[in-house]
Amino acid sequence: MKFADSAFNPMIKTNLAAAGFSRPTDIQFKAIPPVLRGEDVLAIAQTGTGKTAAFVIPVLEKLLKNKRKAEGIRCMVMVPTRELSRQITSVFNTLGKGTGIKTLGLHGGVEQDPQISRLEKGVDVAVATPGRLFDLISQGYVDVSQLEILILDEADHMLDLGFIHDIRQLVKKLPGNRQTLFFSATINAEIKKLAYSLVRNPIRIQISPKDPVSKNVDHSVAFIEMDDKRFFLERLIKEHPESKILVFVRTKVRAERVNKALERVGIESRVMHGDVEQKERFSTLQQFSDGKFMILIATDVSARGIDIPNVEYVINYDLPEKAENYVHRIGRTGRGNHRGLAISFCSQEEKPLLVAIEEFMDKKIQQLQISKTEYETIIETATEGPSDWKQLIMNAEKEEEKYLKKKKKK
Repeated sequence: MKFADSAFNPMIKTNLAAAGFSRPTDIQFKAIPPVLRGEDVLAIAQTGTGKTAAFVIPVLEKLLKNKRKAEGIRCMVMVPTRELSRQITSVFNTLGKGTGIKTLGLHGGVEQDPQISRLEKGVDVAVATPGRLFDLISQGYVDVSQLEILILDEADHMLDLGFIHDIRQLVKKLPGNRQTLFFSATINAEIKKLAYSLVRNPIRIQISPKDPVSKNVDHSVAFIEMDDKRFFLERLIKEHPESKILVFVRTKVRAERVNKALERVGIESRVMHGDVEQKERFSTLQQFSDGKFMILIATDVSARGIDIPNVEYVINYDLPEKAENYVHRIGRTGRGNHRGLAISFCSQEEKPLLVAIEEFMDKKIQQLQISKTEYETIIETATEGPSDWKQLIMNAEKEEEKYLKKKKKK
């Protein structure tokens, strides 16, 4: 089926074509019909498979077909992060252009007054993070009494952030006859319990349950010692100067450390982590998306649901401490119909993390074979020599100790 041949509103079909949507992905093909029928849906699919459009398209169609004069938000999308709020708001605005459907992102990190002003003028769809949403509800600025559709996206991450109690409190304020849609890339017992407490006789959709990694992503692991990772990252970047590369590290301090190390060898990069001001984070993501720079070093704050076009490589400079975050990280490449590559650097001390990741996926990750000669050559030919680098490591570790002490005092 092609979107052009569907019975969707002509304006939606025009916007889909302009945005490059020609045929539905598997999750869209399976989720759109029951959403249009008004059924509750519990959808599990790998990241990068088009989950956002799977609910945005039918929701826009439903809101256009069932216009009403009553005031109040008609659809609420709850998301775990500010970046995801902005992204989904953008998809609603892009696919809903010219339809009159008004969408507003509600998230922290920015002043609330402009958001309140927009709410007072009338909003059909709100894409909200729990913190800002509950603040505005408690202040009386958000009316959910007329809500028709509730969508929870990346709900597993919201549970990780401790929002389950707030979500349950919100549900008590919503109309009982609402439609509830539940989308996530991973599912576990706790997620199931929450999902089935919110939905009624849901249609369950699960795409590729045996492999949580998108089929468009070729992923592998290379065994590289912690002190040597820098040299291999430099080599990879210099071998692919035109490629957009997303590098994941474990902590904010390590993000800054790797950024400075790349700067010293003449490679431009930016960082993305929790200590970066929200306005700068949005600007950084936009510039990376636009190709203004090619290397972004990030903590897991960027791994959830963010759709950055044309990321050719994801590098797990550090393996994630939570196994499921591996799936979300490497899902930043190979999105839609594009293929992507993901390479993880695993040191001796990180091998237990690798075991946990493979157990989570129920399969082994392909190993990149690096000969001893090749390994030594990469280190010896690096711009900064091993002795220089080890001294920098020692200095950086001292800086990290100071940072942690300062953080404890706060």
